[in-house]
Amino acid sequence: MSIQLFVPKFRVDECLNEVKECLEKGWTGLGYKTVEIEEEWKKYTGLEHAHFISSATAGLHLALYVLRKRYGWSDGDEVISTSLTFVSTNHAIKYCNLMPVFADVDDHLCLDPIDVEKKIGANTRAIIFVGIAGNTGQFNKIVELCRKHNLKLVLDAAHMAGTRLEGKHVGPGADATVFSFQAVKNLPTADSGMICFAEREDDEVVRKLTWLGINKDTFSRTVGKGAYKWKYDVEDIGFKYHGNSIMASLALVGLKYLDNDNAYRRQLASWYRHGLASVSGVDLIPIAPDCESSTHLFQILVEERDRVIMALNDHEIYPGVHYTDNTVYEMYSYDGCENSRSRSFSDKLLSLPMHLGVTKKDVDSIVEVVGMYGNK
Repeated sequence: MSIQLFVPKFRVDECLNEVKECLEKGWTGLGYKTVEIEEEWKKYTGLEHAHFISSATAGLHLALYVLRKRYGWSDGDEVISTSLTFVSTNHAIKYCNLMPVFADVDDHLCLDPIDVEKKIGANTRAIIFVGIAGNTGQFNKIVELCRKHNLKLVLDAAHMAGTRLEGKHVGPGADATVFSFQAVKNLPTADSGMICFAEREDDEVVRKLTWLGINKDTFSRTVGKGAYKWKYDVEDIGFKYHGNSIMASLALVGLKYLDNDNAYRRQLASWYRHGLASVSGVDLIPIAPDCESSTHLFQILVEERDRVIMALNDHEIYPGVHYTDNTVYEMYSYDGCENSRSRSFSDKLLSLPMHLGVTKKDVDSIVEVVGMYGNK
């Protein structure tokens, strides 16, 4: 039987019961369940604001769009980011006619504060910190840099549902935090996410922007009272980025199990680390101090990666790569980093199967194959 990189786990009967309620009420769009998941997410994370959206990509776009509008940024203003990420992170910067400036990463594969500070210039307006694999890296130092240089901070927490730093769920310290509940994430739906602004004003604005700039969504117009409850104004050219109740139903069930599921992921990571510790040609990515990672990914650095991938495939084991350094792509090649740690890591990164269906026996089999070829 093959071992896949990702296989989401759904508690099917519970999910169907939640969805059944939506169907029986005749309300599958923005409404009862989207309000409920927002409230439950705020309780779970301790974050003051939370808005359920269609995807984390939409959330990153919204985060920068709202901050740009509020603080009067200009076309071409710069946002410091990482090139070692999924392209959504840097596409979101481009969506807002801003310029990604790439800083290098540290041993955790997260932004290196020393290189970030070197990249801060007169046109820098914000930093996007990517918590790759659920790791917090040197996030607190990035927060300090933003305060020192009066920059806004967006936390790309697509991998961080359930990640805690110093005992608290990630999010505090950022002006906007964006989570992903995409199909293979730790809290899987089909596709959805959550955007959490620090400021109430920004939360109020984003709720209009996700529904085409309309100042009263369909749910509030329906449940409200009065002869004029149907009336609304259009205050901005917004987007159709709101979440729906079907996705919210899946998220509500998954959230109940998230901490237990993440604990099992950390157990898998522990088995991997123990098995691979003595394998030559394999380097492990350290977890940051005081970080309780969601462990969305388990990444290693291997020489001759393609040979290792083919060996794993021959044993019906299917790893992945997260990610190709974005400066390899033509649209981001203006900031080529051939000698950077990001590029060097990108050429060696390998993500091993990490999901709730992976067993100790599976981990032992994977370690054996990696060890066999890593030691050659």
